Amino acid sequence: MAQVIQIVGALIILGAFAGSQLGELPTDSRLYLTLNVVGSAILTVLAVVEGQIGFVLLEGVWAAVSAWSLFVLLGEEAEAAEEAGPPEA
Repeated sequence: MAQVIQIVGALIILGAFAGSQLGELPTDSRLYLTLNVVGSAILTVLAVVEGQIGFVLLEGVWAAVSAWSLFVLLGEEAEAAEEAGPPEA
């Protein structure tokens, strides 16, 4: 079962990567960053469970950087929406 979960996590990350390389998914989009956070978090948890320290480091940093980038992006979007004011009726 762990192998299936690892494959799912890897496919999530690889799907985001393929989308960006094909020009279909900007690397600064919510979807790209969310896919990277989810996929790398899955792989990090499995690496911790299996005691694979190298992969814990790799995937943990990947998840943290992706999460931080998503946090910054969402903050910028909220700030822009606030500056735009309420929608007109």
